Amino acid sequence: MNLKAVMEGLLFVSGSEGITIEELSKILEIDEKQVHTYLQKLKQEYQNEERGISLEKYGDHFKLTTKKEHKPYYEKLVTVQDSPNLSQAALETLAIIAYNEPITRVEVDEIRGVGSAHLVRKLLMKNLIEERGKSDLPGRPMLYGTTKDFLDFFGLKDKSALPIIDTGEIETIEVETDLFDSKYHENA
Repeated sequence: MNLKAVMEGLLFVSGSEGITIEELSKILEIDEKQVHTYLQKLKQEYQNEERGISLEKYGDHFKLTTKKEHKPYYEKLVTVQDSPNLSQAALETLAIIAYNEPITRVEVDEIRGVGSAHLVRKLLMKNLIEERGKSDLPGRPMLYGTTKDFLDFFGLKDKSALPIIDTGEIETIEVETDLFDSKYHENA
């Protein structure tokens, strides 16, 4: 297996949080000197002008970042995609944050079942959510909550005006599933 490629994937998956040499060593089951060698090779490859990302070290964490010289293009992407409407995924992410704040991005990901890093950044840029400090969980991830702009955007006076979620539907679905399963087994 190509460990350098696996390391690249680990750097990508770790996202904005990054990953340490110690973590890479433990995951890849190689010594830290080998990890350092692979990191140097990746860094050299990313320095090629044909590559759009770079490998940077922040504190003791390594992260994949975009190249600074490409910043004007990234800004265009944000303005092109910036519209007053929110996508279904953004609304879903925003609802999860509103009903569970303060909440970490990883907790949002667990509820949604997919990664939400891009959506959280977009909601932060639109000022619909804000950072609310750090969690006590390992790694001290950032906590997020809604803003006054969130309330204004949806025409709410305060959070108590959020619609109440009816959990009765969830229980009904479970009961229907049980009935289906029992009928299926009787006919089998």
